[in-house]
Amino acid sequence: MALIVLISIVLVGAQVAMAEDRLSVPLPDVSALSEAEAEALTRELAEVNVITSNCADYPVTDGEWTLMTGTSDLLAAKLGMDPSEYDRAYFGPAFTLLDDPSSCGRIGPKAKPLIDRLVQMGGATEPAAN
Repeated sequence: MALIVLISIVLVGAQVAMAEDRLSVPLPDVSALSEAEAEALTRELAEVNVITSNCADYPVTDGEWTLMTGTSDLLAAKLGMDPSEYDRAYFGPAFTLLDDPSSCGRIGPKAKPLIDRLVQMGGATEPAAN
């Protein structure tokens, strides 16, 4: 019994340490977006996320990636989607872009303007000062 308690304490401590190492950035305010705007932004974020994660010519920083994925989570919640619905509606179709060799060159250049737009909406690519 003492061993189980000890293992539980170690696991909880490891989870806390991992959470402390996670990068957290301010996310944009998406509350004013219409449903159509939220859907379009969600689609764009999914496509840019897939391309920047798979096309070496279009890298993003950890902070930029966190801003994009965090915003995607906010938009999915705004649209009332659970993770499997989001994957089916947006992320899955975005992965099909990798079947087209021109996708990297077509979508990759959209990454920086999209990140800039998220920053203009109140997001950031660096953690907020405490």
